[in-house]
Order: sequence, then structure tokens, then C-alpha cells
Amino acid sequence: MRIHFGIDKFMAGAAIAALSAFASIAHAQAAKPNVVILATGGTIAGAGASAINSATYAAAKVGVEKLIAGLPELANVANVRGEQVFQVASESLTNDNLLTLAKRVSALAKQADVDGIVITHGTDTVEETAYFLTLVERTNKPIVMVASMRPGTALSADGALNLYDAVAVAGSKDAMGKGVLLTMNDTIDSGRDVSKNVNIKTNAFSSQWGPLGMIVEGKSYWFRAPIKRHTMNSEFDIDTITSLPNVEIAMGYEGVAPTAIEALGKSGIKALVHGGPGNGSVADRIVPYLQKVRADGAIVIRSARVPDGFVLRNAEQPDDKYDWVVAHDLRPQKARILAMVALTKTSDTKELQRIFWEY
Repeated sequence: MRIHFGIDKFMAGAAIAALSAFASIAHAQAAKPNVVILATGGTIAGAGASAINSATYAAAKVGVEKLIAGLPELANVANVRGEQVFQVASESLTNDNLLTLAKRVSALAKQADVDGIVITHGTDTVEETAYFLTLVERTNKPIVMVASMRPGTALSADGALNLYDAVAVAGSKDAMGKGVLLTMNDTIDSGRDVSKNVNIKTNAFSSQWGPLGMIVEGKSYWFRAPIKRHTMNSEFDIDTITSLPNVEIAMGYEGVAPTAIEALGKSGIKALVHGGPGNGSVADRIVPYLQKVRADGAIVIRSARVPDGFVLRNAEQPDDKYDWVVAHDLRPQKARILAMVALTKTSDTKELQRIFWEY
């Protein structure tokens, strides 16, 4: 009898211990933020023929589940799950891809069991996608873009740490309300401001206005916050956007001919971004062709191809007289993104200029 009683007591104690351990694990999981990784391809999912191939490789080869499985340390900072939205090199993304991704982000952001969203992306156009999401996602939950300059198969690959940092930032309450972010090379940048300025080195991304913060061993250190309107303060909402108007870019340079502008003007575009040198300068022989584009109903946006500074209205050109819009500090590729989004609401040039000042 005593033996049976002792066994029963032992089993009961073991059961209680097991339940307690299970409860502790469940509590630990519940205490960690829930982060969803949306994968779109890019170098961070790339593979080279050998470990020395850091610049020669095939992008968009590794699926999101394999990326997550290859980085078990993610479980230390968040409960992570992944979805493969696309599997393409970012230079091949389309407007429809942008809409699909943004609508999925919006749906996830509305879920109570999602605390943050990470998007893996190719470096070539990550700044454009980041800015698009900055404009159209109506949430204060962290949305963190992440990419890499080297494929995971390369020596000194940067993707694993970049992804770990992105998940850590996406799960951080400190990142809430700061808009869409990009985490690369231990740095946190605003999705609006950041640009790719180098095509080989791992410190490829920077902003003329400086980073928002840094990440060290999974901890975020913040130094400034975005001032321009974004996410929850935006007047745009991806849930109401079903298509994007056609906006194209024409660059200015010595000896430039009007061929591209003429062809684009006849193609049915809704706006043309002119990326000029200096303060968005326009060659004298090109001015009449841009005036013709405007007279035919398309918006003309004067941008600058230089990496820093901003375009002054009525400085190089009489923008008021020509009814043109200036792109402020946005490079041509980002001016195009804002123009597409803004034109879903208005084609009034005064309103468009306000939008370019505010966003």
C-alpha cells in the first residue's frame, strides 16, 4: 500500500512538474513579440557558386522557411513565422507587386496576434518599396525592411545578422510609430530617407539626414525620429487603392536629346519626373518638350539626380509659370513613388506640391 501511495505521489509530482515546465515555456513564448517575415526574394535569399562569390550570384533562390530555419537565434527575440509573397530580384518588381505586398502588410497589421512585420527584399529597389509602404500603411506597428549585399553562401555574408536585427527591431515597442524602417549594417534608417549609394560594399545604404538609430546585439538605440508625414499620419490608405497611375522618369545630362520625353509624353503617362543635374536643372532645349507634356495633361515633376540637397521651387525654372511641381529632397525614383500614390487622390498641382512638401 505504501509502495502504491509512493508511486502515485511521485507520478503526481512529476505531472505537476511537467505542467509547470509547459506553463513556463508557454509564458516565455507569450512574453515574446510575434513577428511575421514576408519574403520577396533578393540577395538575402541568394546563392553563389562558391564562398568567394560575394558579387556574382543568383538572387531569390532561398525560401523564407529555409532562411528562418538557418537562423535559430531568431527564437531568442520573437515568435517568428514566415510567408513567401514573391521570389524575385527586386529590379523586376512591378506596381502590381507593390500593391499585393502592401495589402498583405495591411492585413497582417490589423491582426492582434502580430506585433511587427519584417520584409526581406532585394537591395536594388528596397528604398522604393520602403517609401511606398511608408505612404500607404495606416498602422503604428513596426514595419522593417531588410536586405543584404552578399548572398548567404558568401564569406562574411551580411544577411543573417541583418535579418536578426530586423526581427529584433520589429518586435520592439520602441520602434512603434516611427514609420517603415530599413535595418542593414547595424543601422536603422527611415524608409523615406534611405538610399542605396554603393553597389558592392555592405555599408551601401545611407541618408543625407542621418540614421534613426543603431542595433547592437539585438538592442535598438534611437537618436532621432522621422518628421515627415508617414503611416498613421498619412492621408493615403492602401485599403482604398486598387491601381497605380503610370509615372515615368526622364534623366537630364549633357547633350540630352528630347527623344525619351517625346516618347513618354505620347505613351499615356499621368506624370513625368525629370531628374536633372544640380538643383533639378533642365536644359534650355528640353524646356519646351516638358511644357508640351504638361499642356497635354500630364504632371511634370522637377527632381534632382544628385544624392544630397533638395530642389528649390522657382529657382532654376519658373515652376509657377509652367505649372510644374518640385520634388523637394526626393530622388527621381522616390519622387515617382510619391507621384503615383498622390495621383490616386488628386491631379491638382497645388495639392501635389503640398504633398511633396509634407511627405
